[in-house]
Amino acid sequence: MTRRTLVLVLSIAVGIAAEVIGTQRLEAQPAPDPRVADLIQAGRVRVGLGLGTPITALKDPATGEVRGPGVDLARALAARLGVALHLVTYPRPGAVLEGLLTDAWDVALLGIDPARAAEADFSPPYVEADLTYLVPAGSSLRTVVEVDQPGVRIAVPRGDITDLRLSRVLQRATLVRTDTSDAARELLHTGQVQALAAPRYALLRHAAHLPGAMVLEDRFDVILTAMVVPQGHAGRLAYLSAFLAEAKASGLVQQTIERAGLRGVQVAPPGNPRAR
Repeated sequence: MTRRTLVLVLSIAVGIAAEVIGTQRLEAQPAPDPRVADLIQAGRVRVGLGLGTPITALKDPATGEVRGPGVDLARALAARLGVALHLVTYPRPGAVLEGLLTDAWDVALLGIDPARAAEADFSPPYVEADLTYLVPAGSSLRTVVEVDQPGVRIAVPRGDITDLRLSRVLQRATLVRTDTSDAARELLHTGQVQALAAPRYALLRHAAHLPGAMVLEDRFDVILTAMVVPQGHAGRLAYLSAFLAEAKASGLVQQTIERAGLRGVQVAPPGNPRAR
């Protein structure tokens, strides 16, 4: 065998060996987690977010950018899955479940409530916050009991967690429902209602732009926010529950709260409290 022939034979052998090794490595790569294999195969995760609440997402009116703790968590989830993130936004949180009718999202972020739990499945909560009222300057209302009186009108975004809770517990006051969170705030600013109902963190921000306004110290309920999936996706829900448990333990959830400058919001304790 000539030297040229020997070199040629060795080159072919090395090439074949490299191809075999490469194939073996490819075959040895771990298979996608079967609980979320459909999302990985699709190459993206569609996350539903209701706008207008700082605990989830706000939209910059000048740039159109959507940001907030919900966006941060959605990005972390997409990174863990190794897929692209596609945000599906709605004008208010209560409108997010409308996406179930059109298969518009794979995962959403929402406040836990029995009425919603009848339509979709919730993970354990990752944050919690009080629900209370904001009253304008000069108001004589000082407690949640005083707000629930005849003649008192309360603004609330239609279908949001606050609306769902008050619809069950309010006895004397009247709810005035709006299509957006901004519209509910405007009713208070213009004196068309005597109180605005929302999570404490949101009301504290509103109060800063309404001189003399006061956020009541007590609360009428507490809101627990979680990730939600369409019914029939138990594997995906288990994956999300594990993801959120790690996000709470690692400090990621706390970081999203601090980055958004939220007051009156805490990381939810471990476990899965019953939807209230």
